[in-house]
Amino acid sequence: MAIPTRNAGPGFADTLAAVRGQRLDRELEILVCDSGSSDATVSLAARHGARVIEIPSESFSHGATRNLLMARARGNHVALLTQDAVPAAEDWLATLLAAFALAPDVGLAFGPYRPRPEATVSVAREITAWFGSFSDGGPRIDVLAPGRRDAPAGAFLGHLGFFTDANGCVSRAAWERVPFRPIAYAEDHLLAQDMLRAGFAKVFVPGAPVIHSHAYSSWEWLRRSFDEARAIREIYDWSVDPRSAVRNVRGNVMADWRWTRGAQPAGAAAGRPDPGTRGLAASLRHHLARQAGGLLGGHAERIPPALAARLSLEGRR
Repeated sequence: MAIPTRNAGPGFADTLAAVRGQRLDRELEILVCDSGSSDATVSLAARHGARVIEIPSESFSHGATRNLLMARARGNHVALLTQDAVPAAEDWLATLLAAFALAPDVGLAFGPYRPRPEATVSVAREITAWFGSFSDGGPRIDVLAPGRRDAPAGAFLGHLGFFTDANGCVSRAAWERVPFRPIAYAEDHLLAQDMLRAGFAKVFVPGAPVIHSHAYSSWEWLRRSFDEARAIREIYDWSVDPRSAVRNVRGNVMADWRWTRGAQPAGAAAGRPDPGTRGLAASLRHHLARQAGGLLGGHAERIPPALAARLSLEGRR
């Protein structure tokens, strides 16, 4: 079990407790790589029995740091979380590990996110709809025939090329042949693509969810979307155009409205707000920020580095 951290905050205790509470028929190791926390992250990890690697903050990158975790971990399979992702059940890890027996040469397995109870309608619907679109309830296995392994990068955009190291597991044998690329962002998407090209299978496991969603401001969502769109452009050579962005805003606001109304009859129990004017305004702000960040990130190469660093939630120039 491997987790990169930096200033994880007190909520990290929930992640560690949920990991420590996993029911397994094998030894569980918790490995944390901390990149310069100034809070109690390191001591909190140690109190939960984690082995901690400490690196300078300037040494961190999403790909290289996960390679370090993979190299230092002891198991044949290494599960990956982020510091704010909490396994939703005690059999989370066992369910992920079982996926490696579902097909020959499985290199990657991953599960869905579930939104936090306090998540906004827009965030909750996006997460629920995206992971719900992977399968009809059973595992999804992706593997490429030899003739498809040299497909252009754009062929991997969407479900085929998706993997998340906020809720995933990697075969050590596969990683030794196909490591993470030492890049700043979207290292998990590129790992999926590289693994599939190398002949390994990837499995989506709907029964292994984690609780994981972000409570960002509109400005933070714009910056997050800037990073995502920039990475998508770099990996897949694809970006959204202004007309599509406008359609996306309209379509997503209406989807939020329909989703909330559909949930409402059973629904106040689920804590979903009434879909009134305030709800529509919040939805509009969210999706405008997301699409604005996407438009900017899709053309990041035209933006001065200092401004790109300001727009990037990761601080990437």
